[in-house]
Amino acid sequence: MQVSHPSTTISFFLTYFGGGGAERVLINLANGFVKSGYQVDFVLGQAWGPHLKKIPSEITVVDLKAAGSFASIRKLAQYLKHKEPQALISGMHFANEVAILAKRLVKTNTVVIATEHNTLTHSLRHNKNRKKRIIPFAIRLLYPWADRVVTVSQGATASLTEISSISPDKITTIYNPVIAPDLFSKANADIDHPWFQPGEPPVIIGVGKLEPQKDFPTLIRAFARVRKQLSCRLVILGWGPDLEKLKEFTAEMGVQDDVDLMGYVDNPYPYMARAQVFTLSSAWEGLPTVLIEALALGKPVVSTDCPSGPREILQGGKYGALTPVGDDVALAAAIGDVLGQQSQSDVSEWLHQFSIEASTNQYLDLINTLKTAA
Repeated sequence: MQVSHPSTTISFFLTYFGGGGAERVLINLANGFVKSGYQVDFVLGQAWGPHLKKIPSEITVVDLKAAGSFASIRKLAQYLKHKEPQALISGMHFANEVAILAKRLVKTNTVVIATEHNTLTHSLRHNKNRKKRIIPFAIRLLYPWADRVVTVSQGATASLTEISSISPDKITTIYNPVIAPDLFSKANADIDHPWFQPGEPPVIIGVGKLEPQKDFPTLIRAFARVRKQLSCRLVILGWGPDLEKLKEFTAEMGVQDDVDLMGYVDNPYPYMARAQVFTLSSAWEGLPTVLIEALALGKPVVSTDCPSGPREILQGGKYGALTPVGDDVALAAAIGDVLGQQSQSDVSEWLHQFSIEASTNQYLDLINTLKTAA
């Protein structure tokens, strides 16, 4: 896509740069904008987080050094007044609310696009953080002021519509830019884990934050069932508050010697590429990045049919098995079937919709439409 003003800035805003899938896809989107000729700023309430070092040098990091949401609103407003980027794309809570309020404080032509990366009806129901209980009220009050809200799946759109009063014409669904060119080169990196050496039993792999949303206990129970039928191992990559609980649970299930909870891994792709099956056991999602990445790497996949994303990604089960949420019996049966046949459909054409190019073009079309209508 040709850009009429190559020097125009597109900015992103997050409160910090965490270690989740949302941060990874925002980097991919930023790279897409840079390739299209834009200058890109990552504006952070505070410049810290495990993925901060992954921001490419072509992208400017702006540290607001803000202590809390109220300070972030004021400092982000000052940034908008000074820089006036063509668009400001915010991600997650309370960055979305801060971005919307910051624009209200200053006179600017910047279009604010708030992005939702999760299925809110489920994530809020399971969130025990008292502060985040106000999110539904903040959404109803503030989201109508955004120039547009972008969701990452049709399921996330339905969830947002359910809990808000936002007009449907102010919500746009754009799939995340998941498949990056360096995905495959990273997957070819060497690893020295003994379980991934030739002649070893097949490895089942799961990737995600160690928290209730990912429901790794169901995966561990399913693995215990599969292991009774054939020799195999389970590797789980990810960090999070449930690490010790999951270690204890593997011991309770008697599979601790065949389960490796590796924690945060800077490059998970060589492990994913060398595993025999990728499994997503989540109770809910928005658009699970790792499921798309596993498909792109040619891995057979098994996923829960959770709201939302897996059914859209797998085209209703055409490109991978879907099992009920929390059903370790069904999950084990599907994993066993995959290990028994080791076949995978050609998904390259289907996966183009999750590429950086496709997502970038849709965002640029949306920004140009909003600017024209302003």
